Amino acid sequence: MSTDPANTPGPVVRPYAMTGGRTRSRYELAIEALVVTTSFGEERAIQLALEQQTIAAMCRQVRSVAEIAAGLRVPLGVARVLVGDMADEGYVRVHQQPDRDEAPDLALLERVLSGLRKL
Repeated sequence: MSTDPANTPGPVVRPYAMTGGRTRSRYELAIEALVVTTSFGEERAIQLALEQQTIAAMCRQVRSVAEIAAGLRVPLGVARVLVGDMADEGYVRVHQQPDRDEAPDLALLERVLSGLRKL
């Protein structure tokens, strides 16, 4: 049996069920926003929903919102809602560029692209 993630089936639960039907987060999360699990999130991970446990595990190392969406195999909007909820509860910390009007950092975008290619 292959362990290649590309050959594994997608989520069994519909994406909108993961977010309670919400399509927007309280946060305006950019796709390149970086997410890392907090120590509180590490301590409480076992109490989280399966998708949130997966995000907490993925974000032990810094990941972008785009990488999280790709890793969960869910639409970007679903990942934004899940990450936003986790940030509200203190399970993850989100790092974004403070001024969204400026062009994104090229090195950051290259790291995000490299991470997506690895998936």
